[in-house]
Amino acid sequence: MATIASSFTFTPQRHALFDSSSSFHGTRLAPPSLRFLSVKSDAQPSISVSASSSPPYDLKEFKFEPIKESIVSREMTRRYMMDMITYADTDVVIVGAGSAGLSCAYELSKNPSVQVAIIEQSVSPGGGAWLGGQLFSAMVVRKPAHVFLNELGIDYDEQDNYVVIKHAALFTSTIMSKLLARPNVKLFNAVAAEDLIVKGGRVGGVVTNWALVSMNHDTQSCMDPNVMEAKVVVSSCGHDGPFGATGVKRLKSIGMIDSVPGMKALDMNAAEDAIVRLTREIVPGMIVTGMEVAEIDGSPRMGPTFGAMMISGQKAAHLALKSLGLPNEIDGSYVGSIHPEMILAAADSAETVDA
Repeated sequence: MATIASSFTFTPQRHALFDSSSSFHGTRLAPPSLRFLSVKSDAQPSISVSASSSPPYDLKEFKFEPIKESIVSREMTRRYMMDMITYADTDVVIVGAGSAGLSCAYELSKNPSVQVAIIEQSVSPGGGAWLGGQLFSAMVVRKPAHVFLNELGIDYDEQDNYVVIKHAALFTSTIMSKLLARPNVKLFNAVAAEDLIVKGGRVGGVVTNWALVSMNHDTQSCMDPNVMEAKVVVSSCGHDGPFGATGVKRLKSIGMIDSVPGMKALDMNAAEDAIVRLTREIVPGMIVTGMEVAEIDGSPRMGPTFGAMMISGQKAAHLALKSLGLPNEIDGSYVGSIHPEMILAAADSAETVDA
């Protein structure tokens, strides 16, 4: 008679208001801004955090406040155009908002001085991390990457060597909700990175266009792109496909690397360690993370297990911080408490390929 493996559900302790601890050793977040309300002299001051109290509405007689249609248009347009102006020259551009790209952006965003732009060709960011394997719901994460889930506050069922999130969308929606709320991050979804900016043998940004335009260059006359300069580009375009591995494939086509052999057949145990170990600055100015690493190094594919995506993304973030001359865990310049479970992500990386 078959036995059923025992398991229990882990519910991480929620962080307090000022708790900015990290499962990885990134720069701590500044506490949220508070607004002190004026009160009588004999009373204690009260603290308001962003939201204001409003009376409950009546669903039987609900009515919206009036608005002009042009106001809606102007609000969307003005804010987006200001974002384009702000991030036309930025610190880090991350190409691809899958699980590795989002983890990288999350880790980088902990340093409020680092400006992060995320380019995602799909309308819906998240890559393949909305589901597990074969369109199933559960997400399997091998230990010790579950420490990152603890930081995010994501519940899971714990087994001996791995944990299971009941639906992969819980990871993706949670990390996006935390990441996109930060003021130093902008996600440009439905935008494709069509090319790289390269000057003097160093990657210096990306060439962008609306994703629908990129998909229709053969059906229309010339539709020129836009550009986004960056001190560091992180390529997290995933494995080969219509929009996959585009960063490393472009490096090969312009002669900055010799080959893109493609990933080997599936071996979960070998693959995840290799993805993290080989996450690195592949040419000056460009870091490769996630499954795109397997494409350039010919390491095995890992299939439906996601821990390496998270830790590779975090390692890429610290490589970017190192490149920016900021405290990071790659060279040990960050001073703070160390989680020994995450030493894997700070392992020595391969040498940068000479351009």
